[in-house]
Amino acid sequence: MKFTVQINLVCLQVVAVYGTLSDLLSVASSKLGIKATSVYNGKGGLIDDIALIRDDDVLFVCEGEPFIDPQTDSKSPEGLFGSNTDWLTLNVGGRYFTTTRSTLVNKEPDSMLAHMFKDRGVWGNKQDHRGAFLIDRSPEYFEPILNYLRHGQLIVNDGINLLGVLEEARFFGIDSLIEHLEVAIKNSQPPEDHSPISRKEFVRFLLATPTKSELRCQGLNFSGADLSRLDLRYINFKMANLSRCNLAHANLCCANLERADLSGSVLDCANLQGVKMLCSNAEGASLKLCNFEDPSGLKANLEGANLKGVDMEGSQMTGINLRVATLKNAKLKNCNLRGATLAGTDLENCDLSGCDLQEANLRGSNVKGAIFEEMLTPLHMSQSVR
Repeated sequence: MKFTVQINLVCLQVVAVYGTLSDLLSVASSKLGIKATSVYNGKGGLIDDIALIRDDDVLFVCEGEPFIDPQTDSKSPEGLFGSNTDWLTLNVGGRYFTTTRSTLVNKEPDSMLAHMFKDRGVWGNKQDHRGAFLIDRSPEYFEPILNYLRHGQLIVNDGINLLGVLEEARFFGIDSLIEHLEVAIKNSQPPEDHSPISRKEFVRFLLATPTKSELRCQGLNFSGADLSRLDLRYINFKMANLSRCNLAHANLCCANLERADLSGSVLDCANLQGVKMLCSNAEGASLKLCNFEDPSGLKANLEGANLKGVDMEGSQMTGINLRVATLKNAKLKNCNLRGATLAGTDLENCDLSGCDLQEANLRGSNVKGAIFEEMLTPLHMSQSVR
């Protein structure tokens, strides 16, 4: 017996079959590379017995799709392939999704998901007992991906982690969805809080920290905060923003202010014994009557600091390290700089009147325009100033 079989109104082929309906389905599956499950006659009647078939009949074999009459359907066979008639079911992590082949293929033709379903025979026996294609992935993250392929919009239900959906989109190679998800994740993040830390917040932080614990405030923003009269000993303020802060009478003994921004801050009468201010920026700050002198011999280190225009009048700075610091236009009147290291320091236009510079190292320093009237110790040329 010879007849023509047609699958999804696309492929036509003449085959000869003898035996039972199961034999017919087996031959059709082999010839057409499908898993044939049903046979219809030209009028859409389901054939359940091979005896009902006549020679030269045109039969329609399908994998479970409903019958469509080619005489009444306006689409060509080529247009029907992968259309909404090409239904299939996916078993994703134990959850079933029904969709069309075109949904999985057309939106992102170069994706891994499209390649998985372009070739009908690629899956082989990777189907469950219901004929659903098995995909070992998370169903909750797959659902937004499927919906995106259906209508091009990213819609994610509440409680679904966008990062999980992003990983699935990367796994399946849905490039355009990856871009949408990355933007959505960025927009979902709370804005970074760059507001300065207040005195109240910082005091609460100090009280909650054990006294023996190292307190690290590296890079924090304290701009404009009132930190006056606080005990800030040994705290690490490296690279912190302390501009325009009120640190008057604060205890900053052995604090680390390396590369910190102290511009415009008030540190009058602060305890700065053994402080580390290497390469810090204290331009325009007020450090009047500060104590840098440590009786135990630990010297304050302000090497390379920017101290342009600072007011350090009356400060105790015995043995301080101001090597290659910039003190242009600074007020150092009546300061105790005995034994200080000022080698390579820019002292241009500084007011050094009344200063004690005994045993100070001024080698290579720039004292152009500096005022030395009423110095407690005369400045000798042997100290190699320029």
